[in-house]
Amino acid sequence: MSIRSLKHVSAQIDPSAFIDEQCIIIGDVHIGANSSIWPYSVIRGDVNHIRIGHSTSVQDGSILHVTHKSAHNPQGYALIIGDQVTIGHRVILHGCTIGNRVLVGMGSTVMDDVVVDDEVMIAANSLVTPGKRLVSGFLYAGSPARQKRRLTDAEVASLTYMANNYVSLKNQYLAQENQ
Repeated sequence: MSIRSLKHVSAQIDPSAFIDEQCIIIGDVHIGANSSIWPYSVIRGDVNHIRIGHSTSVQDGSILHVTHKSAHNPQGYALIIGDQVTIGHRVILHGCTIGNRVLVGMGSTVMDDVVVDDEVMIAANSLVTPGKRLVSGFLYAGSPARQKRRLTDAEVASLTYMANNYVSLKNQYLAQENQ
């Protein structure tokens, strides 16, 4: 794994997190307890900060980035990811806010200034365009992503199940590393 400081700012990674050796993490990045970052993911907190909550998985080939601060946009767009979030393979998250217990389906892109509330599913290959708000309890799909339907109780429960499944998997990887 490559964890690089930038401007004397280094990533803060909880000791219980799993970071695959084939990841790149740069700059102002915090990764919470029991989270996992899988192969070929890139997390660049180089021009703003990235915060990843607990029990969140960033799956293979995902790219997480931010937008710089400027006269046009004094705060820029940081990337904030909540707890128990499952980020599918090849996802791009850029300068957005993701709530708790969210699934971002494989191949999806979530752009600047998007807010995703708690308990949302974003279908695979969806494009969430800048400035959108995805409200709690719904499935969103398409390019651009649109609200499709209310989540079932089973789907809401599966959000926690998926997050816990990745915590279990990362524990297996960590146990093997420590043998």
